Amino acid sequence: MSKQITTIVIGAGPIGLELAVALKLADTKYLHLEAGQIGQTITWYPKQAQFFSSPDRIALCGVPLQTVNQSKATREEYLAYLRSIVQQFKLSINTYETVTCIEPLKDHKFQVTTSKSTYEAQNVIVTIGDMHRARKINVPGEDLPHVSHYFDEPHKFFNQKLLIVGGKNSAVEAAIRCHRAGAKVSISYRRDQFNERSIKYWLLPEIKWLIENKKIDFHPESIVTRITPTHVQLDSMTGPQKIEADFALLLTGYEMDPSLFQHAGVKLQGKNRSPQFDNQTMETNIPGLYVAGTAAGGTQQSYKLFIENCHSHIVKIMRSFKLKDPTQINELAYTHLQKEKTLKQLPES
Repeated sequence: MSKQITTIVIGAGPIGLELAVALKLADTKYLHLEAGQIGQTITWYPKQAQFFSSPDRIALCGVPLQTVNQSKATREEYLAYLRSIVQQFKLSINTYETVTCIEPLKDHKFQVTTSKSTYEAQNVIVTIGDMHRARKINVPGEDLPHVSHYFDEPHKFFNQKLLIVGGKNSAVEAAIRCHRAGAKVSISYRRDQFNERSIKYWLLPEIKWLIENKKIDFHPESIVTRITPTHVQLDSMTGPQKIEADFALLLTGYEMDPSLFQHAGVKLQGKNRSPQFDNQTMETNIPGLYVAGTAAGGTQQSYKLFIENCHSHIVKIMRSFKLKDPTQINELAYTHLQKEKTLKQLPES
């Protein structure tokens, strides 16, 4: 038998957590489901990678985000911050419970099937983000063991020939860090030059300098056609090339998995395959099914939705639910934390 729930939140990234706090402070009963650990996508970031956004823009629920050097937060600092949000607000999250299907029912409810159970809910809010899997380039050799779509940290590439495919922020940052760690780095990029809006402003001058001074080999307007255990074959303006490579990092972006929206009957629009929704309420074309966070952008070709400009989605959803004024969420959160602190200081009776 399905378990009866009022609201189900799917996804426990930053926006999912902030939404959960808003629902809890509004005394709303909800169930929170997450396929992995909280902030799962952020765990894929390279070790010590820095956010582009300043700490105040990615802080949640009125809780300041402090960093060691008062600069951009690192992956590790932000994951610790997310854990602190869960602990401070005593959020209950069913982690490692994957939602496999959202099915609208006849009585304006939803059946949500997971890897562990089945639930029924009046409302479902999907905050699953927009990066579920690597974007494949679909060439022979892409699945060889020395090829990866994820950059973890640079040490393994010390004194190795490394080809990086891609020209946006993740590829540029990996190239610089691996060069500093002693790798012999080459970059293959399908365009003739980097898009300055796609690269952190403090990285762009350095990558340009490294290329101009022949510290990193750059192959513009080139496309990978085959990967072998020892080489990567490119097609470029100057003709076919064979680049020696002990390792290859294919940092060509990531895609959103739209299957939950598709199974629920949500219309997907445009080349991004973004869910159709009401911009005033975040409700999709399926009544009672909402979207929040970067999932609203689908697979973003040029990023327009980030953590920092998705806080408003929570405001819209809470107003649609006719709950406590969400513009007061920071004040409510602060009051809640102060109350918790006071209670802990009271002597036991």
